[in-house]
Amino acid sequence: MKTHVKALVVGGGAVGTSIAYHLARAGWEDVMLLERDELTSGSTWHAAGLLPYFNMSYATTHIHDYSIKFYKTLEEETGLNAGFSVVGNLRIAQTQARMDEYMVYATTAETCDVPYEWLSPAQIKERYPLVRSEDLVGAIYHPTDGYINPADVTMAMAKGARQRGVEIVRKWQADAYHWTGDHWDVTCTKMVEKGGNLVPSDEQIVIHAEHVVTATGNHPQRTANLLGIKIPAIPVEHQFIVTEPDPALVEWRKENGEHPVLRDADAKWYVREERGGWILGPYERNAPARFEYGVPDSFRADLFPLDLERIEEEYMSMIHRIPSSETVGLKDDFNGPICYTPDGNPLVGPAPGLRNMWLAEGFSFGITAAGGTGYYLAQMMVEGEAEIDMASLDPKRYGSWMTTEYAARKNEEAYEHVYILHHPDEERPACRPLRTAPAYDRQKALGAQFGCVNGWERPNYYGPLDAPETFDHDARSFRRGAWWQYAVEEAKAVREGVGLIDATAFTKHVVKGPGATQFLDWFTCNTLPKVGRINLTYALTDHGTTRTEYTIVRLGEDEYYLVSAGAWTAYDADYLRKAAADKAAEFGYIEIQDVTTQWGVFAIAGPKSRDVLNEIVKDADPALVLSNKRFPWLSMRDIELGMCPVRAIRVAYTGELGWELHHPIEMQTYLWDQLMAAGAKHDMKLVGARAQNWLRQEKSYRAFGNELGRDATPLEADLPRFIDLSKEFHGKAAMEKTGVRSKCCTVLIDGLADADPWGREALYYGETRVGRLTSGGYSVAFGKSIGMGYVTPDLAVPGTRLRVKMFDQFWDAEIVEDSPYDPKNEVIRKDG
Repeated sequence: MKTHVKALVVGGGAVGTSIAYHLARAGWEDVMLLERDELTSGSTWHAAGLLPYFNMSYATTHIHDYSIKFYKTLEEETGLNAGFSVVGNLRIAQTQARMDEYMVYATTAETCDVPYEWLSPAQIKERYPLVRSEDLVGAIYHPTDGYINPADVTMAMAKGARQRGVEIVRKWQADAYHWTGDHWDVTCTKMVEKGGNLVPSDEQIVIHAEHVVTATGNHPQRTANLLGIKIPAIPVEHQFIVTEPDPALVEWRKENGEHPVLRDADAKWYVREERGGWILGPYERNAPARFEYGVPDSFRADLFPLDLERIEEEYMSMIHRIPSSETVGLKDDFNGPICYTPDGNPLVGPAPGLRNMWLAEGFSFGITAAGGTGYYLAQMMVEGEAEIDMASLDPKRYGSWMTTEYAARKNEEAYEHVYILHHPDEERPACRPLRTAPAYDRQKALGAQFGCVNGWERPNYYGPLDAPETFDHDARSFRRGAWWQYAVEEAKAVREGVGLIDATAFTKHVVKGPGATQFLDWFTCNTLPKVGRINLTYALTDHGTTRTEYTIVRLGEDEYYLVSAGAWTAYDADYLRKAAADKAAEFGYIEIQDVTTQWGVFAIAGPKSRDVLNEIVKDADPALVLSNKRFPWLSMRDIELGMCPVRAIRVAYTGELGWELHHPIEMQTYLWDQLMAAGAKHDMKLVGARAQNWLRQEKSYRAFGNELGRDATPLEADLPRFIDLSKEFHGKAAMEKTGVRSKCCTVLIDGLADADPWGREALYYGETRVGRLTSGGYSVAFGKSIGMGYVTPDLAVPGTRLRVKMFDQFWDAEIVEDSPYDPKNEVIRKDG
């Protein structure tokens, strides 16, 4: 047993074995996998082995696609049959809304080259006469996936890993982790059988590992405690039942092939064949979280007591959908733990605050994701970055405010929502409100309908004052929901008058100290602003792609105020701190302060925004304090609004005349009241995030997580004006070497009368797919749909005619000049 390794993978389920395999395949020698029990003894052993493509996430779809293709190659490489039954996946719809969901999803599938077909109810019945179809609207069919034997595929990957030099060690448990400065010392204990339990012995060793990956399945809370971090991955009970053979199915199979995996999302279940019978797997309400504080030592390859009453509704609906199953008895049943996270997506990437510690936790669809996770995580570890943007799965998307109670309740909700309609405008209710800015109650009283960003409540739009509690839920749609007209009026108010937006959720950092200037000059790609000025800039990855977007405000010679996306506070903080620590010896002391919760932010924008502020600004020369002479565009000034000191920044994400008003959080309600009173004189309208998102697209303002990410460089995002190529900065050489593989552009779309793009649609030039949208919405300035996205560089010129695929139809689109609204920025620079 080795004691010095390049990488130690902790956990011997499907995910852990895939990571070990792919690290070795990527060229790392001295890889070891450690399993406390036997391979597959965790949730892998009782997994149903389904391989569903369906996922609204671009990154996760790529992960699932890789897995499905990879598993088909394992037998040739290892000689072991992974038990892959390529029977296809038939996802049926009882309603038009469900078909709309499938059509929105299909655009993501298309951009990832995932094949699919549409079936009518008659075609379903013709192919699969055992399935009742007269009450269906249709179905989407994936012909290339199906199901696999979880234990077999894990053993095949384990054999492949061993063939590539990986040492797999069973019955050893990682009990302590210590970072020495250049490697991890992992204290491991030999586990022994005693009375049917697995218990630690007195035998211990220390493994020295340059990198550690945790893939601990149902044990992430133990892992979190050992590492001193938070991991919001907690198992939830999942039941499935196996029936006795169905005579009608047995007869059908004499002349026909196996049914595809059936998914009736409206009934909240999947069904597949199993030895002449059926497996029913429901995703019912009220499935409880388990092991909130860790898995008991006595729990091994065990199950929970059944609660069949909880799934009675789903069982009856299976009988309705497959009438022949009504007289079939139950043969077997399972109720085991399956790990979830608050959003249902796994946690894959660097652990917060730690070096060379990688997490692969929280896999609710672990068999589907295992192959792709191993592949892309190995790329991150070996090459420094994956070929797809993995930020949406980053463990740091949840901050230190996360608690066990929050994770458990949200994970239960994520389980229940597996088959609930995944509206792109969906906001899930569990554990809310939690993080609220002081003005929250005032906004709610005025009709605010909130979204949740990094736990913060943020107004999405302002609905009717007398709206029932269910208004936002009922307003959701895959097309233009009932909220749409409210957002239209808000966007018009900003373009024509004045609007007020709560942007408190913005991430805010102070960077200061003797080394701050040199550090930020190296860390970001744009020229640093002068004192009192601001600049938009980007921090790059080692590969030259976009790691973070910052608005940098220079407060002093060596003091800076950085503003970035609200969803990524812990993500940005971790990267900043690690980068600063790496460069402190070269540049001098650098202090990083996360001040997000100390500052509230209101954004006021529109032609009348200066008029509103003039009502309450206090200055020796109030007539000039907000003028271009005293307060030019892209500058910062400390001003006083009534009795509130405000760090005002003359910039507007909407592209109108406007200011961001950064203020002490404890004075927010006072400032809100001042602005509301002054705004009433100028018909100021309250504006939410959805209208702001539309408005920023009219200005071609890129958004991090949409147009900006770790799979495209700032040059590919077509942002040369924010890149100072005369200086050296982190990622510059890699960015230049990459070149421009695709290019960001803005399109106006002659689309549907009742729908707009959501920002995941495929773009075509003639009959050829040439790119995809990354943002979408409605333009009040042009009276039509708008979007932003990436196409091949040769097409990314104004006037190019494209087609956008929405709801399984093609719609005409045209690439327009950047910033189609006010391209010369005359409005935003308006004097007064």
